[in-house]
Amino acid sequence: MPARVLPDVATMGGSTPSPTTWSAVMALDRTAKLVAVAMCFALIIDGMDTQVLALSLPSISNELRLTTVAAGALSTYTFLGMGIGGVLAGRLSDRIGRARVVWWSVLTFTLFTTIIAVAHTYLQIATMRFVSGFGIGAIYCTGTVLVAEYVPTMIRATILGVLQAALPVGYSSAAMLSSYLLPRFGWRALFACSILPGIITLRLLWGIADPPSWRALRKRGDSRVSAVRTAWQDPLLRRTFLLWTITSMALQFGYYGANTWLPSYLMKDLHLNAQSTGWYVAAAYLMSVVGKLITGWLADVTGRKILWVVTGLVAAVYIPFLVHAATRANVAYLLLIFGFLFGAPYAINATYMNESFPNSVRGTAVATSYSIGRVGSMLSPLLIGVAASRHSIGLGIALLGISYVVFALIPGFFIREKMFDPEAVETFESTYETQPAGIA
Repeated sequence: MPARVLPDVATMGGSTPSPTTWSAVMALDRTAKLVAVAMCFALIIDGMDTQVLALSLPSISNELRLTTVAAGALSTYTFLGMGIGGVLAGRLSDRIGRARVVWWSVLTFTLFTTIIAVAHTYLQIATMRFVSGFGIGAIYCTGTVLVAEYVPTMIRATILGVLQAALPVGYSSAAMLSSYLLPRFGWRALFACSILPGIITLRLLWGIADPPSWRALRKRGDSRVSAVRTAWQDPLLRRTFLLWTITSMALQFGYYGANTWLPSYLMKDLHLNAQSTGWYVAAAYLMSVVGKLITGWLADVTGRKILWVVTGLVAAVYIPFLVHAATRANVAYLLLIFGFLFGAPYAINATYMNESFPNSVRGTAVATSYSIGRVGSMLSPLLIGVAASRHSIGLGIALLGISYVVFALIPGFFIREKMFDPEAVETFESTYETQPAGIA
């Protein structure tokens, strides 16, 4: 089954966004707005999950007498669950619908993360992290597909940039909560905090219909066709899928390596106390909100590719500079710039990927390539843990700049932007050989 070309694909690459972006956002229908708000809460959960573990890691390590490698492995178990859950959710979303998969994913995460609050052994924590990872991995992959198929091209990067900004809101929320809860109630209280945004998200998503583009596929019976076989048999889709998989590995290696070990770096290498660490990390992630909002909007104005390359390369230079120059006196200021830069590519990632695949295989292709990329997020905390045991956490974080160079350049050289419109209903049976899929 050849991949289809969308009827309006030729206009996507050359279109310019409206100067009244706010008017276009307000013109979204009620369902699209509700989906976007619900996914904001879902990604706040995602951000809280990642940062709660990072902030709790020193306390958990002390209580359970863990080595740095064993402590880093807790993140690895989480990312392993995310990878498996993301792949399964992507395939299910092409079969049974995006909205249903997202709802059950939020429920899975909320339930099993809350259970960690009453865990008492390393095995219990590791198991719950692995299972909750199924849900959180599915939320990110299928949730962004759901939103991308509800919003138009001219504001898609802006909207998805806002959603990505919800991640550092979650980081900051967890960091601020940790500064109050950790000294008074310990690390278990942090994990219990995930239940409230989880319940809100479940309520918002209840009864949400799947996007019109997916419902059209279901009426034609295309949702029952193997998306894996379709994507793999088409040469361009296969190439795009493999390139995004490698890119995702490098992206997550750099991003999650820094994200997981930043609090430990501040406490162990720079000898800051838990309260100062919490506030400094919170400030950095609040700046990440600003960075993602600006980057997402600019990606609609100037294009996905140019912003992807620029933000990746600038962050690649800044990360080792931060480690080299940071002191107890200046690290608070340096972290503000770090926060602005290190997550900026994520403001573009979901838009760029979702526009790289047709509707019939989008859930599977996006979720599988990103979820296989979780290998990078699994290896990074472990390898930094090894570097910390032999040298320092700072050295391990500094080396992450290499991964930023890799993920910046692969799409920059090899993946065209705006190849497909996720909002459009596929109607043509054209192949890539008879009509070009987008404008480079």
